Amino acid sequence: MENEKKYSDMTEAELRKEIADLKERSRKAEQLGIVNEFAVLERKAIMARAYLMDPAEFKKGEVYRIEGDPGVFFKIDYLKGRFAWGHRLGGDNYIEALPISMLTSLKEGK
Repeated sequence: MENEKKYSDMTEAELRKEIADLKERSRKAEQLGIVNEFAVLERKAIMARAYLMDPAEFKKGEVYRIEGDPGVFFKIDYLKGRFAWGHRLGGDNYIEALPISMLTSLKEGK
């Protein structure tokens, strides 16, 4: 079994290479119609991207757009590691965790 390095132990350059590799593998899986592998690789790339971001840029109580889910907004209740815990506005109001890389500020345009 391969000894994989944790994202938290990778340098920025290693993370960027990992993301590029994951994106390439997910593109190939999509072309081959391997839906499950595509979804897993996309999620791994999202998690790796979260380690390139500064959690301090995300604020408790603020509302963010969810990448890949247009028109849906997420309010942060608290942060833990690279995850924002909170709830989707206008939804069932149950608490969930999203990687910070899935959130974009409302101030960053449309």
